[in-house]
Amino acid sequence: MMSNEQAIAVKPSDPPCVLVLGGANMDIAATSAQPLKPADSNPGVIRSSPGGVARNVAENLARLGVATRLLAAVGDDPYGHSLLEATQKAGVDVQGCWILPGKTTSTYVSLHGPAGDLAVAVNDMRILACLTPERLAPRADRVRHAAALVVDCNLTADALAWVFANRGDTPVFVDAVSAFKCPRIAPWLDQVHTLKVNRQEAQALCGFDVQSDADIERAAQWLHTQGVQQVVLSLGARGVYWSDKDTAHGWQGTLPAAVVNVTGGGDALMAGLVHGFMSQQSLAESIPFALACAALTLSAEQANHPGLSVDSVLQLLRSAAK
Repeated sequence: MMSNEQAIAVKPSDPPCVLVLGGANMDIAATSAQPLKPADSNPGVIRSSPGGVARNVAENLARLGVATRLLAAVGDDPYGHSLLEATQKAGVDVQGCWILPGKTTSTYVSLHGPAGDLAVAVNDMRILACLTPERLAPRADRVRHAAALVVDCNLTADALAWVFANRGDTPVFVDAVSAFKCPRIAPWLDQVHTLKVNRQEAQALCGFDVQSDADIERAAQWLHTQGVQQVVLSLGARGVYWSDKDTAHGWQGTLPAAVVNVTGGGDALMAGLVHGFMSQQSLAESIPFALACAALTLSAEQANHPGLSVDSVLQLLRSAAK
């Protein structure tokens, strides 16, 4: 893995590749065996697994057979090396990632009650601030020559500004991440190919309530007026509302899933959308596949389903159609 600021040139022989830029976390989840007792030691189960929006999307894409490179920063610590090793083992090219001595790998720690309900969580994502325009500059060639670029709004406003100034003609897919962080993308909506948001994130961007079906359709249209080509508005258990600026729009329900862990479902949805784009499918054609990716992921304990593949997704779609 690279830990310096060396430029990475693109060779003419390099195959088309999706570049994913953003957060890579170590997720640590603790679940108590009994109702939580504050200010006390609670017996339970603690699990750690690779996570982070961009990293999860990259792993899912690789498992779907898409040539994928990840650009993320980790610390020169056990979590950082473990994250890169697991991501590379899943098939992702991590040679462009930064290993930063003296920095702490992004970590998300959550505490859950016996029913899996979240009691409290703490995230340490300070390392994302290290993805400055100066550090990103040697990767500009990769950005301009990517078949598609996926970014998450964990990136700082300065990093996002650099991305859109250097993307060339590369189509950009954006995961809004949260209502707090997604306003960072507002100045560049006219350069976004596909935007994935939920109700709260759409509301933060649009500036009006997004509650009713009419509000949802209005939000998508407002985002189109700002220049977004494709909008996918996630509605949780209800599914999605999707809209292409130039063609069609519609509602699509979720597929049946034995939900084990809701973490990572949205990242799998995004990976499915990018896979559809790389397969030259329309948004309408991509949506069922993307929702099947999400449904499969929800049935895994970790944020990425180790059995995710095109065949497993198509099998789930066939079963749901019966």
